[in-house]
Amino acid sequence: MANDSEWREAVTRLKDQGKVKAFGISVNDHEPRNGIAAARTGKIDVLQVIFNVFDQSPIDELFPFSEKENIGIIARVPFDEGSLTGTITPETKFEEGDWRDRYFRGDRKAEVYERVQKLEKLLGTEAKTLPELALRFILSFRAVSTVIPGMRRATHVRENLAVSDGRVLSKALLEELKNHCWVRNFYM
Repeated sequence: MANDSEWREAVTRLKDQGKVKAFGISVNDHEPRNGIAAARTGKIDVLQVIFNVFDQSPIDELFPFSEKENIGIIARVPFDEGSLTGTITPETKFEEGDWRDRYFRGDRKAEVYERVQKLEKLLGTEAKTLPELALRFILSFRAVSTVIPGMRRATHVRENLAVSDGRVLSKALLEELKNHCWVRNFYM
């Protein structure tokens, strides 16, 4: 994709015409490195990537690159499809047709529950709830421009907005959260 001149020419034309001020792409699931090749073309202003406590893959390569090249980062899936809200248990049942039934198939719900129990032990003065911890984790990285959490209720909106107060997690807690990175096989 990065070497395809057609999209690069289209982006240039749209920007020159004033129809587009900035252009971005959503990077393949769980593969943030793929965005670097496209961004090296100079045509990408922002990259949308999966980034959360469990999937910390953008930290090592993508974030330093984006900061150096002044490319914005939009963090998506901050709650790992609900895992990091603490609402997924081994007994969780999804409605017929809900794609999360596939995402949390096999022993994944039990694994999530076990990992979340460990994260809950870290709650306290820096974050009182798992969703707050998840959002503050993401917003603690300078490379991140914004985060897009899913919100199904007005209370979720208010709680998530409250986290945009500028407070970030301590270096000690960020260091501890590295231990909660979870490399999974999503194509089982």
